Amino acid sequence: MTTVEAQGSGSTVRTEVRDGVGQVTLTRPERLNAITHRLLAELRDALLGLGERRDVGAVVLFGEGRAFCAGLDLDAGLADPAIDDPVEAMQAGMAAGAAVTLAMRTIPQPVVAAVQGHAVGAGFAFAAAADVRFVAPDARFSAPFLRLGMTVGDFGLSWLLPRIIGHGRASHLFYSAGTLDAEQAVACGLAAEVVEDPLAAATAFATELAAQPPYGVRVSKELLEAGVGSSLRDHLEAEARAQTIGALTGSAQAAMAAALAATKRRKG
Repeated sequence: MTTVEAQGSGSTVRTEVRDGVGQVTLTRPERLNAITHRLLAELRDALLGLGERRDVGAVVLFGEGRAFCAGLDLDAGLADPAIDDPVEAMQAGMAAGAAVTLAMRTIPQPVVAAVQGHAVGAGFAFAAAADVRFVAPDARFSAPFLRLGMTVGDFGLSWLLPRIIGHGRASHLFYSAGTLDAEQAVACGLAAEVVEDPLAAATAFATELAAQPPYGVRVSKELLEAGVGSSLRDHLEAEARAQTIGALTGSAQAAMAAALAATKRRKG
């Protein structure tokens, strides 16, 4: 069963739910899904809306057309058009982008990015904010900030990327205003796999996740996120609490009983 969320006129984001997977699609292919203030607000709302749904076990993020997201729409700009003061308007635009990254990292479901073509600037940041990434052979992750007179601090990318590929690799990429192709993205640990159809691969992976007992998946995301900043001692305690609770859930007990029965059948 597929449900499509109601979209307003001229919407830049489409949300669908099928088989426990929420798919969020950027729908500005004519602009290579370049970001505007409106797109950021709609993307944040779509992610948070799926995060509240108990029938959604995983989320796929995808860009329609030839590119995942080509970064800032230079014609429309990032500023909030409802604010007159240019500084406040730009600050509101930056806050809207940060809210997207925060939503991706804090909703309980893992987010799987399907990346084809260019993921530039903000697009790179949102791909990095996902939990898993599948990439097409033509995928390109670009960080051109220094060439444009900007810093590399774009929607969390300077925090996320060093934690994914290592400080040295991230620093070299940032300072050279460089690009990672699909094979390089896999080699450095940014992407899981190069596939001809990243949306199909991401959806299949997300569907498998959504079919798992939900407590284990959701709390695993929490543990992986918390591990970035916690001490080993604190993390061991958090793991122990999570495993104790998880082992006592009905879904876990049913899964373990089924596994035990299968083992007995093989031995018998």
